[in-house]
Amino acid sequence: MVYSGSMNCTRDSFTTRALSILPFYNEYKKTYALLCQSRTWNREEIEAYQVEALGRLLDHAYENVPYYRRVFRERELVPEDIATLNDLKLLPFLTREDLQNNLPDLKAKNYPESAFEYVTTGGSTGIPVGFYYEKGASRAREWAFMKTLWDRVGYRFIDRCVILRGYIVGSPEDKIYWKKTLFGRWLVMSSHHMTEETLPAYIDEIRRFRPRFIQAYPSTAVILARYMMEHEIKPFPTLKAILCGSENLYPWQRSLLSEAFGCRVFSWYGNSEQTVLAGECEESTHYHIFPEYGIVELIGRDGRPVTRPGVMGEVVTTGLTNYICPLIRYRTMDLATEAEGPCTCGRSYQLLERVDGRVQDFIVTCRGELLSGVTMNIDTDAFDNVKQFQFYQEKVGEVILNIVRKPGFNSQDAEYLYQEVSRSCGSDVTITIRYVEHIPLTARGKHRYFVQNLPVRFGEEEMAKFEHISPNIVA
Repeated sequence: MVYSGSMNCTRDSFTTRALSILPFYNEYKKTYALLCQSRTWNREEIEAYQVEALGRLLDHAYENVPYYRRVFRERELVPEDIATLNDLKLLPFLTREDLQNNLPDLKAKNYPESAFEYVTTGGSTGIPVGFYYEKGASRAREWAFMKTLWDRVGYRFIDRCVILRGYIVGSPEDKIYWKKTLFGRWLVMSSHHMTEETLPAYIDEIRRFRPRFIQAYPSTAVILARYMMEHEIKPFPTLKAILCGSENLYPWQRSLLSEAFGCRVFSWYGNSEQTVLAGECEESTHYHIFPEYGIVELIGRDGRPVTRPGVMGEVVTTGLTNYICPLIRYRTMDLATEAEGPCTCGRSYQLLERVDGRVQDFIVTCRGELLSGVTMNIDTDAFDNVKQFQFYQEKVGEVILNIVRKPGFNSQDAEYLYQEVSRSCGSDVTITIRYVEHIPLTARGKHRYFVQNLPVRFGEEEMAKFEHISPNIVA
C-alpha cells in the first residue's frame, strides 16, 4: 500500500500521522474486534457477511453517490436486484479512466466536505489517479487490518521496527540518514542515500537499534541484503521477520532476503484505493484475502471469471470499508493467480497463489503474450557483477536491459548475462544490454525492475493489436 504525502520524513510528520488516528481509536477498536472474531468463520459465514455488507454499500451508493445512481438507472437496476455476490456482474467494471473522469460524482453527498481526504496512487500502472479516504477513519480501519495481518508473525505495537519504505531522511552534508519516530520505536531510514559508501553506517545503526522487525519495500531491502551477502555480514540477531509490501515480491528477492537476514520474509498485497488487502499466514506463502475488506474477483483476458486454481486473472475489487468514495468492481490492473484452498492455517479465506504484478510490469512478446517477471529466472549468478538492473520496453518483442556494472564486470559477464536473460525471456523476446551510470528511484523511493512504455492491458481486445506484429529487431 502506498499513501500520499511528502517523501521528506521528519520526526513531526510521522508522529503527526500516527497521532491523527487517535481521535478515531474507537473505529480502530471496532474493526480489530471484528477481525479477531471473523478469522474463525467458515465459508458460509464469510459469504453471508459479504452479501450483507455489499447490500449496505449498494444501498448507500444508490442513494448518495451520483455516479452509481446513474449506473443503476442506465442498466434499469436497483440495489435489490443484486442479491448474491454473483449478481455483481450485472454492474459494469470501474476503470482507472472512469475514476479519473468521474471523481466528483463518486463523492458521497451525505458526508461534509471536511471529511474528505484526497489521496493519489503512485502511477506505477501508467495511469495515476486520485480518490478519497474518510479523513482519519479510513486510516484507523487500515491500521486494524494491518495489525491483524502482522499478528500472524508476532508483531506488537511496542516492538522496534526499521522502516525502509522510500523516505528521504537527512542529507549528504550531515551524513545521518535516519530518524527515530513513534516515541523511539521506529527507525525511519532513507532509501535515497543507500550507497556502497553509506551502507556500513546503515548496518551499524540497525545493529545498535536492535529491531524486531523491518518494514520495507522489497527493492529497498534487497539493496541492504545484497551488500550484507557480498561482504559476509552476519544477520541482525534480534530480527524476527521482514514485512514486505507496496511492491511485488519476486521469488529471487524472497530467497535473498531470507538468506541475508536469517528470518521469515512476510509479504502482503494491497492497493492505495483500499479495495483489496491480502497477506501470508503463519503456515504458507499464499495470500489470504480479507473478506471484510473487499470482494475480489479474478477476471480472465476474455472478461470472464477465472473459475479454477492456477489460472492468472486481473484483480477486480469492490471495497467494503470506504463509503465516502465507493469503488465497485474496480479494475486494479493487477494480475494474480488463484490458489487452491483451504489453507492449513484454518482460515477459510479466498487464496491467491501469487500476485503476478501490475500489468505494466509485464513484457509483451512478439506474439502479443505477456511475460511476468515472477516467472523469469533472475535468481542467477549472471547478475553477480551487476550493481543495478532494469528491464525497459517500448517496442513489441524487444527489451532493453539497463545495467549498472560493478568494477569487475567484463565481456564474459556480459555474454553470460545475455544468455541467461535470453533463456528466461524465451525466443519471442530480443534482448539488448545497455550500460548506464545510474538507475533512478521513482518519486516514491521505489526501484522499478520493469519499465513498460507500451499501452498494455490484460483484456483480449486491448492486447489484440500487439499480436502478429513483427518487431523491428535491433541487431
